[in-house]
Amino acid sequence: MPKLEFWYDFASTYSYLAAMRIEPLAEAAKVEIAYRPFLLGPIFKAQGLTTSPFVLNPTKGRYMARDIARTATARGLAFHVPEPFPAHSLMAARIGMVAEEEGWIGPFTGAVFAAEFAERADIATSDTLARLVAGLGRDPEQVMARAGSEGIKSALRSRTEVAADKGIFGAPTFIAEDGELFWGDDRLEAALAWANGTARPGAE
Repeated sequence: MPKLEFWYDFASTYSYLAAMRIEPLAEAAKVEIAYRPFLLGPIFKAQGLTTSPFVLNPTKGRYMARDIARTATARGLAFHVPEPFPAHSLMAARIGMVAEEEGWIGPFTGAVFAAEFAERADIATSDTLARLVAGLGRDPEQVMARAGSEGIKSALRSRTEVAADKGIFGAPTFIAEDGELFWGDDRLEAALAWANGTARPGAE
């Protein structure tokens, strides 16, 4: 089965939209999703930005909030802009690395995004993250300990460096096995079609 990499930061609003629909769309397209949590902060810093473009440009930020709200409503999703915005996603990303290694990254990703953007939960707190981990049948103490290990910290740093090397500049980003890159929730369908070969040049 062809694979499609799903690169996302847990603080990313548009990644929330993608995460809430990627599995059923991928199943229909017969594409396997490879979850790739990473941090946008270092990517933005390399671009000369000190925080999210939606914060640096308030007009753009207001549009984003309205655009996400419209789209979420159309898809039957709740949406609230976290406070503070963007959320501090470091620990969630580290736990995501653990979940990826242990094989429960998909459910964890959905749980974090739903808690953050639908339930107004603060994903920067250990209490919130422990609750989400426990809700997935995992041992929060064990998972949090692994997430704080040097191995996981190093893996996340390396993951973010790989993101930069691949040309990722925002989230969500989708990358097919041939390296073709698609940016944005609104490019998910196109990315899946490319991944399974139905949208490539010469495809029938």
